[in-house]
Amino acid sequence: MTSTRGHHITVEPGTVHVRAVHEGQVLAESRRPLVLRETGCPDRYYLPPEDVRTELLTPSDTTTHCPFKGDASYWSLPGAADLVWAYPDPKPEVAAIRDHFCFYATEPVAD
Repeated sequence: MTSTRGHHITVEPGTVHVRAVHEGQVLAESRRPLVLRETGCPDRYYLPPEDVRTELLTPSDTTTHCPFKGDASYWSLPGAADLVWAYPDPKPEVAAIRDHFCFYATEPVAD
């Protein structure tokens, strides 16, 4: 866990089966996501690259900076810009998410 003046982030192994779908197409599916919980943000699932259909994604020129996680890179689909992001070199406190992909739309799957 990292904590700075009331801001907390935890990263832990997830226990749910999650899937990322865009317009009916499955982009990723994982039974081993990492769950990132951050003050003021929804829980986010970070998926290992082996569980993501990276051949469908196109790297974007977009980058963003988070003072708690580091610099994020983005990927797009045709007609869906910056749909996915990852931290190639995250801050040490959240190093577990390195190169894991996070989707805006990730849902738990009922098994």
